[in-house]
Amino acid sequence: MTQQSPVDFPQLQWRPAAVSDVPAWAALIARTAAAEHPVWYEREADLQQHVESRKNPLATHTVLGLDGGGVIRAYGRISKNPNGDKAHGFGCVDPAWQRRGVGTALLGWLEHSTRRRFAEDAAGAPAPVLPRLRIGTEQQHAHQAKLLESAGYTVVRYFNEMHRPLDQPLPTKVLGGGLVLDVMAAEMHEQVRIAHNETFRDHWGSEPRDQDSWSFTVKHPHARPDLSTVVIDTESGTVAGYQLASHDPDLAARRGFREGYTELLGVRREYRGRGIAQALLADAMHRFTVAGMDVASLDVDSENPTGALALYTGMGYRAVNTSMAWDKTL
Repeated sequence: MTQQSPVDFPQLQWRPAAVSDVPAWAALIARTAAAEHPVWYEREADLQQHVESRKNPLATHTVLGLDGGGVIRAYGRISKNPNGDKAHGFGCVDPAWQRRGVGTALLGWLEHSTRRRFAEDAAGAPAPVLPRLRIGTEQQHAHQAKLLESAGYTVVRYFNEMHRPLDQPLPTKVLGGGLVLDVMAAEMHEQVRIAHNETFRDHWGSEPRDQDSWSFTVKHPHARPDLSTVVIDTESGTVAGYQLASHDPDLAARRGFREGYTELLGVRREYRGRGIAQALLADAMHRFTVAGMDVASLDVDSENPTGALALYTGMGYRAVNTSMAWDKTL
């Protein structure tokens, strides 16, 4: 097995994450979130997915920095699909250990690990691909932007978190003939996964979802299958569109409102222009309201080529937060 990359910060003891680290690992992220107030951060259920990942094993794709008392003070992680053209980097530093150079050292580890992973994948590839690392930040976190800018990263995309209050009159959209909307049953998961991969195959930054990653999405503890729907072509049985919803009760407690979140929304190309996305969103708003939610929310690529931003604003969604994707070719 390939050895893990080193971290250039000897004041902490560095090693890969293990299954037994998940509670303490999640506690580090929660401590950092309590100080930095991100809109969303990973919890134990999310970290458990990384533990179970076969594509990105803990031994070579994670690193934890522990102090002399064995407390986790920093972590780094990369994730990459075998045929992907980029790796994604994640990490955080305990507030008590910030401004000491730990973040810079972790960024070096992320880059080193990305180069190693690309080299491994290149062994079976027809042509080499330049290593590229992508890191996401929220606009409010200027200290992260400063670190990335100083290391040669550039913003390649902006994303908007959008909210639609549910105490205002809700839209009603009627589907045309030959199309029906229904709750997404478990037996439809694979059909919807295939529809999603086809729908997003040319979207910026999107990569195909395999069965493992899709299973995590639809079976996540925050997933709400009762609020998730599909539109079916009654003649062919084809999934024409879908809306996958979730609700995070912990996030509701922190933000002071209950949020029905649309994780994924998609319409197959051959069915676009028939009001399917509008019908799915309108239906979601009604379901969210019945479930006691205060707002409907989603995230959108600000340069989405399908005109999604205009669609959402036309249905009453408004941007409330902005995040960025930063890239660096290594």
